[in-house]
Amino acid sequence: MYTVAIVGRPNVGKSTLFNRLIGERKAIVDDESGVTRDRQYGESEWNGKTFHVIDTGGYVANSDDVFEREIRKQVDIALSEANVILFVVDVSTGITPLDEEFAAHLRKSQKPVIVVVNKVDNSRRQIDGVEFYALGLENLHFISSLSGSGTGDLMDEITSHMVDEGEILNTELPKIAIIGQPNAGKSSLLNAMVGEERNIVSEIAGTTRDSIHTHYDLFGKEFILIDTAGLRKKNKEKDDLEFYSTIRAVKALEEADVCMLMVDATKGFTSQDVNIFSLATRKGKGIIILVNKWDLVEKETMTSKKEEIAIREKIAPFTDVPIIFISATEKQRIHRAIEETLKIFEQRQQKIATSKLNEIMLKEIQHYPPPFYRGNPVSIKYMQQLPVAVPSFAFYCNHPEEIKEAYKNFLENKLRSHFNYTGVPLRLFFRKK
Repeated sequence: MYTVAIVGRPNVGKSTLFNRLIGERKAIVDDESGVTRDRQYGESEWNGKTFHVIDTGGYVANSDDVFEREIRKQVDIALSEANVILFVVDVSTGITPLDEEFAAHLRKSQKPVIVVVNKVDNSRRQIDGVEFYALGLENLHFISSLSGSGTGDLMDEITSHMVDEGEILNTELPKIAIIGQPNAGKSSLLNAMVGEERNIVSEIAGTTRDSIHTHYDLFGKEFILIDTAGLRKKNKEKDDLEFYSTIRAVKALEEADVCMLMVDATKGFTSQDVNIFSLATRKGKGIIILVNKWDLVEKETMTSKKEEIAIREKIAPFTDVPIIFISATEKQRIHRAIEETLKIFEQRQQKIATSKLNEIMLKEIQHYPPPFYRGNPVSIKYMQQLPVAVPSFAFYCNHPEEIKEAYKNFLENKLRSHFNYTGVPLRLFFRKK
């Protein structure tokens, strides 16, 4: 997925523009410089194209000793991670030395840079905004992020740069992302799988900053492996580099077909592991849970069966997921993990014929029909699998809005039992017949 970074000096309206582009009030907006200390990111959609939006925020102003370094750090990281740069300036103040400093860095970029002249809410200000051509960046857009004026044309410009990147991942090979918290053993697993030290392996959390793609072609199996930076809790994102590592991890997850969720057995399945699991399932990715460092756990105090039960309780209601206890450093059960992961990929790819789907599922529905609605029967007439990447099924009935959650769970469980969707999130839709 493409990434759009919003950069600029403090208090020019970056966070207001960010909120406008993602369609929700997520960033804190205030007139005081330096309010946006944490980096914010969200998703935006325009003309059928979806992309990440990053609000790089502002640094603490009036700090002369770090001023140039902070500008350079923000812009350089944004340039390295983003596909399109939005350089926001304020028409009400005109060009400032800080704007010129940003522009000097941006002119070196080979990536598209759009100068967003903000707070243009009348024709006079649009005339005043012409002075920003002096920054040496030709692509100017005049907007008011507060009212939304001009943002439609800006979105058209942003999406015009979004073409097929032609990356290695655009192949028919399965794409498998190794995800999890920092220091869970993701790089160790990759090294154990490919048989060479592809990554720096360290006990220091956050060693892997980049997503690394590896072509696996061993033992008659072939796929693309993606090792990601660890996903941290938000309150532990201490610097820009850590933030952008999180962005990379989310992007890598979106590229994948199946995710190997690495869990540190010595710490247990934590709330952050639950969050990462939920993120993968919301994105419709196949998933397998690998409990790593199992060789370090005292078996007298914790058995694999007991830990598996505890994990399934935390990930409910989607519990139809393989859980394997491994040791990446000792190469224990690595091949089994690969076998299960590829099996999930095949199950996620399967297409069920409409005739077979109806033959099996209508019998289940007849045996256990949906509850009545106001004394009238709720009747499901037929169903079909939808032609999308994530396994999705449409059920056509007379009262689709009256299908309760419990019955949806019943239908999903029957789909799983008949068609083997272990490790694969399913999406069910109910439509008017």
